[in-house]
Amino acid sequence: MQPRMSATLHRIDGAPATPSLDPMVRLVAHDMNAVNSVILDRMQSDIPLIPELAGHLIAGGGKRMRPMLTLACARLLDYPGTRHHKLAAAVEFIHTATLLHDDVVDGSDLRRGRRTANIIWGNPASVLVGDFLFSRSFELMVEDGSLKVLRILSNASAVIAEGEVNQLTAQRQVGTTEERYLAIIGAKTAALFAAACRIAAVVAERPEAEELALDAYGRNLGIAFQLVDDAIDYASDAATMGKGVGDDFRDGKVTLPVILAYARGSAEEKAFWHDAMMGHRIGDEDLARATALLRDTGALDDTLAHARHYGQRAIDALGGFGPSAAKAALTEAVAFAVARAY
Repeated sequence: MQPRMSATLHRIDGAPATPSLDPMVRLVAHDMNAVNSVILDRMQSDIPLIPELAGHLIAGGGKRMRPMLTLACARLLDYPGTRHHKLAAAVEFIHTATLLHDDVVDGSDLRRGRRTANIIWGNPASVLVGDFLFSRSFELMVEDGSLKVLRILSNASAVIAEGEVNQLTAQRQVGTTEERYLAIIGAKTAALFAAACRIAAVVAERPEAEELALDAYGRNLGIAFQLVDDAIDYASDAATMGKGVGDDFRDGKVTLPVILAYARGSAEEKAFWHDAMMGHRIGDEDLARATALLRDTGALDDTLAHARHYGQRAIDALGGFGPSAAKAALTEAVAFAVARAY
């Protein structure tokens, strides 16, 4: 399928406008205040290190995209209650816990432009506080009282962990297939996007068809989001990314740009990618060569074309819902996810 989605929106006067999360932020601002109150309350502990470390990441400038998706989907469905506030907080705790664990696994030293918790407090503290936040998320799920919500979010948590392990075992394996890569990002990133959206339909007591539509929206948005992340690891800068440029390259993560460039490369280029992914060629000049190869082979452009394809699938999943401010905000969120690469 040829990607149809454009990363450019247009204002009413016809002038181009840069896609933004601002419409979603405005849409859910009141609800987000309630979610933030839950987050602040539930990250507290009699052990001072726990709120100190958790607060470092939670207050670190993240977009809160996943909980905002729960809130925006609830608005799409005209849900009048408040159950989604605690569940959106649970979604954010799951996400934050995975970030804490990821930074330990990856040995990262920057997250959103700040030093990572593992660098400041050490790996053991980061892992244990991540466990604490996972536990808090499950408390919030249980308090909601819906076995269906519990099943959706607990399954997502398990799938995320499976995806992370799959990625770990694929690390430095330059022969990783595109199919396996998509399975990895579908699990480690897209599963939580999908669950965050789907639970809104559960609390709103909407038909299963609407549950599945929101699941598809979130899942495809999550895949598009990760594809763009993997492209800008080579094509952006630390200020834009909030982490070190080329981290995936130096960590030997075989992402779609590398898979495509390796498949299209000469024997000499394949040898370069093998050596690089094995950690033998990770200097600045090697990163520059890798980036040049990704551009010359069209691997970066095609990765972004894949992102647009999945973004269009996300937008199409909303087709059954009528026009509304919530639908417009959810649609623009897709354009924003893709436009980060431009």
